[in-house]
Amino acid sequence: MRHSVASTLVACVVAAVGATTLIACGSDETAGKDAVAVGGNFSFVSPGGQLVIKYDQKDRKPVKDLSGPSLMESDKTIRLSDFDNQIVVLNAWGQWCAPCRTEVDDLQEIQDDLQKGPGNGADGSDDSGTSKGGPAGTVLGINVRDFNKQAAQDFVKDNDITYPSIYDPSFKSAISLGGIPASVVPTTIVLDKQHRPAAVFLREVNAKEIMDVVNNLEKE
Repeated sequence: MRHSVASTLVACVVAAVGATTLIACGSDETAGKDAVAVGGNFSFVSPGGQLVIKYDQKDRKPVKDLSGPSLMESDKTIRLSDFDNQIVVLNAWGQWCAPCRTEVDDLQEIQDDLQKGPGNGADGSDDSGTSKGGPAGTVLGINVRDFNKQAAQDFVKDNDITYPSIYDPSFKSAISLGGIPASVVPTTIVLDKQHRPAAVFLREVNAKEIMDVVNNLEKE
């Protein structure tokens, strides 16, 4: 297993009078900008104090089949297995989360690239310029702690988001991710075609770093 160098993150919950304030805290480098804690009274420290964890192919294990109701489509259930043999970029988000609002354009850019199909070029073609056809994968959102569903739906519409999201205000669906620390928001988990975690980002992400992982997975 490879681990990238990153700063220690401690996600903490501070109770205020009549309300709960969610604060991301850690070193000076990461405090307040990388993640927001979700949940009750707890303290979470990322593995080895790292915000980015990458897994070699031989060390990967599959996650359970994540499923839950669609945020945008009534009476529809979204399942991870709907994207069989595709790379999936899982992203736990909430419209209340400032880093989530910042990274959404990058996630949409990632979705656009994935939908163009696998290939060495950003246009979904191989080196010869020939399209390989079919999507390489998808971004799959997990909308958490948005008990006002309309607010989350409005966020999707206002930002022209085309990738699907599971509506999971109580975090029941996300629990099926097992030991992956999806309790930190935003968290982004890049799954390979066998739906095994290849990289976990416990902070805001950008399109380039995610597509670097995706491009390597396409070559496996």
